[in-house]
Amino acid sequence: MERLNASDAKREFGEMLIKVQRGPVGINKNGKPIAVVVSATEYEQLEALKEKQLKAAIEEGIVDLQAGKIVDGKTVIDKLRKRVSG
Repeated sequence: MERLNASDAKREFGEMLIKVQRGPVGINKNGKPIAVVVSATEYEQLEALKEKQLKAAIEEGIVDLQAGKIVDGKTVIDKLRKRVSG
């Protein structure tokens, strides 16, 4: 992934828009990554993937509920505490 510092990204905004059509462009400020610019098409694909994963997780949860595979929150917290402490 190509990277630009924030000043260069600002100064070369038009050129950056052309670059993101080929692939993501990382933006750094003070040497630290702060953003990634992607094309509209890639953004739509990422959003569709997130939606698909969320739907799958919800469907899995429904199946677990129907199968009686449920645990109350207190039990989960207690198990986590035991795992951390022991």
